[in-house]
Amino acid sequence: MKLKKYLLLVAAAVMAIVLAACGGSGDSTEDASAGESAAGANGEETSETEAEADLEGSVVIDGSGTVYPLMARLAEEYMINEQPQVSVEVSRAGTSAGFERFLQEDGTDFNNASRPIKDEELAKAEELGFEPMEMKLALDGLTIVINPENDWATELTEQQVKDIFTADGGVTTWSDINPDWPDKEIEKVGPNENHGTYEFFYENILEEQDLDPNANLQQEYSTLVNLVAEDKNAIGFFGYGYYDSNKDSVKAVSIDFGDGPVEPSLDTIAEDGPYANFTRPVFTYLNPDMAKEKAQVHDYALYVMESVNDFAGETGFAPLPEEEIQAQLEEIEALN
Repeated sequence: MKLKKYLLLVAAAVMAIVLAACGGSGDSTEDASAGESAAGANGEETSETEAEADLEGSVVIDGSGTVYPLMARLAEEYMINEQPQVSVEVSRAGTSAGFERFLQEDGTDFNNASRPIKDEELAKAEELGFEPMEMKLALDGLTIVINPENDWATELTEQQVKDIFTADGGVTTWSDINPDWPDKEIEKVGPNENHGTYEFFYENILEEQDLDPNANLQQEYSTLVNLVAEDKNAIGFFGYGYYDSNKDSVKAVSIDFGDGPVEPSLDTIAEDGPYANFTRPVFTYLNPDMAKEKAQVHDYALYVMESVNDFAGETGFAPLPEEEIQAQLEEIEALN
């Protein structure tokens, strides 16, 4: 009896399982399949997200003070929205000083630059066994600024800018440019030799004529802004972004390149724009060996090129054409 009762119970249990399976072979099967599909997609998505979120460590960047606001903005977004476990450290020693740090054993991962890398810097990289990868980021317009109370020098010709800042330009006072202007000594200020902006100004605008030895050259751009803002007779130069973020303190000079005065703006400093003579590309240089060795460096390089046009305008740079961005992305992707 006990055995028979046991067998009956087992049979009933088996039948219940079979019925449940058969009863669920319609919509339930479809739901299960859809569920598996969703779970698979979500699982794969989660897996990729987890793999990306596993990135950690640091990305070390130095260099151009001009490029700093753009790169700092990208780094902030990356750490908040992409890789919170990665620390992106952005400094601003200046282009040339930054290259010195970049081009040494255990140097920085990236160097921001407001001028192209020089032959001697490439030679140093070759000695160290790597070839820097140039990443063109955006376009900047070198901007001549004056004190807001200066209502006479709001427009200058390209040649007048050269005359003001060169040692042999013969310009000491505003009246040396125009006899109707104040007979007041001009306070000339600009970034020092650590900065690519200085080199661009010296090489491309002054055409390698000696800079006035009395010019007040400074390391910090904030100091330059203050010097112009506090002196009615001051004139200075730096990237458009610093002017754009300090419009309440300084005023931009419109430059006449031969076809009438042109005010620097995101539109005029665009590629082939009317401000082209004072326009330059800005870069960051990547050590590709670091990108191959450290996943976070490669990931950040990709993020920079994917996102740079989203933040260029708000930090005072004209964006690059999308085809240029895509071509550079392909080069970075090929590193891994």
